[in-house]
Amino acid sequence: MGAQVVMGAVLQCSFGVAPSSLVVLPVNKVLATTPAANILDNKPVLNIPPFGMCRSMSNPTVAAATAAAKGVLTPMPCVPATAAPWAPGCPKVMVGSAPALESNSKLMCSYGGVIQVVSPGQVKVIDG
Repeated sequence: MGAQVVMGAVLQCSFGVAPSSLVVLPVNKVLATTPAANILDNKPVLNIPPFGMCRSMSNPTVAAATAAAKGVLTPMPCVPATAAPWAPGCPKVMVGSAPALESNSKLMCSYGGVIQVVSPGQVKVIDG
């Protein structure tokens, strides 16, 4: 298993120009060092904040701006479009009612980007 991902984990999208921080609401009542994430913490804007500007031509706003600029790639503000859960999760560890999110999990954006965990948000493991 990779490291448990928690609130504040640093994320990066392959088409984004800036990193972002994962937001985990404390609804599952599971804490690592802060609220622990599961594979269903994939909601755009709520859990996955924007990554600055988007460079994906599959993003309609980028495609329109690029067409208006006569084919010169024109990044536009990122609005993540994540419909599916993170994959893979850790099926042996449940956070709430879903598998835990681990540091090697990936999340696909509908505009073609791959969102990955750069830093899981915790560096210390607490023994019981």
